[in-house]
Amino acid sequence: MPDTPSFDGYDARILAELQADARLSMTELGRRVHLSQPAVTERVRKLETAGVITGYRATVNPQALGYGIRAVIRVGRADYARIVRLIGETPEVVTAYNVTGEDSWVLEIAVVDVAHLDTVVSRFCELSETSTSIILKVTRDHQPLAPARAVHPGA
Repeated sequence: MPDTPSFDGYDARILAELQADARLSMTELGRRVHLSQPAVTERVRKLETAGVITGYRATVNPQALGYGIRAVIRVGRADYARIVRLIGETPEVVTAYNVTGEDSWVLEIAVVDVAHLDTVVSRFCELSETSTSIILKVTRDHQPLAPARAVHPGA
């Protein structure tokens, strides 16, 4: 297991604030976590350097972009290189997980309608058996993560 950096309460609060709103200025972030702007900037830089913070992004509403359906496709065993290539060639794939168990892949996709869903799923059916579920409602998405020791003290 890789070395886990040590976190204190300030780091945990910084991570929580940035996961809630990555657009915060360092001044506002410092105010929220009760550190000076230079101190919070240094801590954020260290978290980035350690690979704890891996990037910043905007979260978008797929429906506002014209995608009426989100779905999960479970893909059975298939040639790894071919499936990775197909995932890379399929812009509708939002998230792709290589997993253990009966299936080799779990993909989340965003499509316009049922015909579009059929087109995307058919591409993956050519490589392996698939099982598709349409997402009816998202009850948790992009849940902020706290350092493991804060959630599970024995970790």
